[in-house]
Amino acid sequence: MYRYDGWDAAFVRERIARFRDQVARRLRGELSEEEFRPWRLMNGVYLQLHAYMLRVAIPYGTLSAPQLRRLADIAERYDRGYGHFTTRQNIQFNWPRLVDIPDILEALAEVEMHAIQTSGNCIRNITSDPWAGVAADEIEDPRPWCELLRQWSSDHQEFTFLPRKFKVAVSGGLRDRAAVRIHDIGLRLRRDRQGRIGFEVLLGGGLGRTPLLAQTVRDWIPGEELLSYLTAILRVYNRFGRRDNKYKARIKILVHDLGIERFRQLVDEEYAVARDPDLARFAAAEIARIRPFFAPPPYADRAADAAASRHLAAIDGTFARWLRTNTAPHRRRDYAIVQISLKPPGGVPGNMTAAQMRALADLAERYSCGEIRVTAEQNLVLPHVARGDLPALWEALETGGLATPNLGHLSDIVACPGLDFCALATARSIPVAQAIGRRFADLDRQYEIGPLKLKMSGCINACGHHHVAHIGILGLEKRGRESYQITLGGSGGEEAAIGRVLGPGFGAEEIVDAVERVITTYLAGRRNREETFLDYLRRVGLQPFKDALYASV
Repeated sequence: MYRYDGWDAAFVRERIARFRDQVARRLRGELSEEEFRPWRLMNGVYLQLHAYMLRVAIPYGTLSAPQLRRLADIAERYDRGYGHFTTRQNIQFNWPRLVDIPDILEALAEVEMHAIQTSGNCIRNITSDPWAGVAADEIEDPRPWCELLRQWSSDHQEFTFLPRKFKVAVSGGLRDRAAVRIHDIGLRLRRDRQGRIGFEVLLGGGLGRTPLLAQTVRDWIPGEELLSYLTAILRVYNRFGRRDNKYKARIKILVHDLGIERFRQLVDEEYAVARDPDLARFAAAEIARIRPFFAPPPYADRAADAAASRHLAAIDGTFARWLRTNTAPHRRRDYAIVQISLKPPGGVPGNMTAAQMRALADLAERYSCGEIRVTAEQNLVLPHVARGDLPALWEALETGGLATPNLGHLSDIVACPGLDFCALATARSIPVAQAIGRRFADLDRQYEIGPLKLKMSGCINACGHHHVAHIGILGLEKRGRESYQITLGGSGGEEAAIGRVLGPGFGAEEIVDAVERVITTYLAGRRNREETFLDYLRRVGLQPFKDALYASV
């Protein structure tokens, strides 16, 4: 993974020193909360319902074991013993004292981490495929390009105060595992006929109040030209984006209002000006410098050891179940990608205790070349596990409460913090997610239901990505009560789609039963077990579900 050079280290230290002074001035009353707000946001500090919250960047979702241990230390010393992994491949601490946050940032800097630009109207944490560098279908590891974008966008004087927050995702596989179509800019690695690396550029995606899928603005741009082309896009956005109405300020609204053809024309005109040979040469040289940091680890040949996993799977159904749901093919046949569920029965989606962090850091060093990944679905990945080590790893994960075999099934719920923490939320997410998890805790039942993604958000901002869930739940406030609206048919992957609203919402005491009726309707109507929930919905439409939920209304 990437290591800071002298410039990186000095930049982060200077930002911490500046923010420490800003915090001191706020605590002395020299800055009002309103004056302090833009500075704290640019350093990842939110003011939530009960306390400040610190959002720490995990660039393109890649963590080292020492970094995970440091997050555990911070959780214990400055928070309440846990951290919350988000849908943006970040981690949040919900209870730090403002006076302690500069010290937390110092502790992060010691392991080459920071919270810069995890909030504010700037280019946020660059996200990517959590299987980057190990996926069997990968064109090229996208992480060097993500690192290039991180460096280019950090404290970029022209793009620090955009009309609204700006999110970029990069995917390097034949299949999209980075949900590029729900980002302001989505980048998909491609090769042209000469084998040169470049990108398909997608533009104008995003969820929230107006969910839209990104559209292709450029089929292919050479890799060395990427920074100039993105500069052109952001200049058009900076020039024409709405600043008078935050609900219409995202680039997706501008693309929608102008139309993709007109927007493409404006970008091409700006690109003719922004195209910079020096920047192209810099990008090519920097990618060449960065790539070695992401070279594959020195894998040992473990082909002869794989029989151990096959033998245990044949005699232990619990291990076989975990092997089937929580591992994925690696580019090397004698290795596997191991997925760690942070969704135990009745647990808080995405939460991880300090003890679990330390335990997983140890396991990463023992079994995964010291590397961990964070996914957009609030889970973790060990990307370099020899198949011969899978039985021992599984036993250790079981001991630490990290071996729930539910990846991609109904209890693998994605949820935002909701009204338990967030000042923007209009309804609770966590208790509802826990209740659904408990209702469907039986794994045999989950496997009978088959692959299904349920995601929920506690307000219209859609941090839980409910719009792109097979079953989405949106919590709203209606006449002083929490109301939960169901959407069906969304998808954030290769066949991206925005879910459709089923009908009126349900109260907090009704929503779990409503989800039960949705599942019952699917099971009663599917052709066979091979017809997934999404396939069934696309075949029959919403009406059978409406009949099941609203027939007596």
